Amino acid sequence: VQLQAFGGGLVQAGGSLRLSCVASERTFNNLAMGWFRQAPGKEREFVAAVRRTGGTAEYSDSVKGRFTISRDNAKNTVYLQMNSLKPEDTALYYCAAARRFSIWYSPLEYNYWGQGTLVTVSS
Repeated sequence: VQLQAFGGGLVQAGGSLRLSCVASERTFNNLAMGWFRQAPGKEREFVAAVRRTGGTAEYSDSVKGRFTISRDNAKNTVYLQMNSLKPEDTALYYCAAARRFSIWYSPLEYNYWGQGTLVTVSS
């Protein structure tokens, strides 16, 4: 499975961005999808995850209420809508795919990773 993430960029605090991640997998709807991020000098951290068929999503406390994860199985694409961005949201954002949806907040649960897209939020 190949994942390609895009949509990052430079935005002012309070602004919005939408990240997209396209998967090569024909059976995209068999994959749970997640977004993680990694800031310089920090460990990779969980941001959001969504089940195979969509529905209830999971979010980290730091983004809950500001970010929304969604998926379009017809387009093999998962999105991350990011609103009310803060400078501390600055990071390289990765999309990831998992064959099962269990410990959704653990990077170890994910089988496939995209290359990352950089989000920079200026104050």
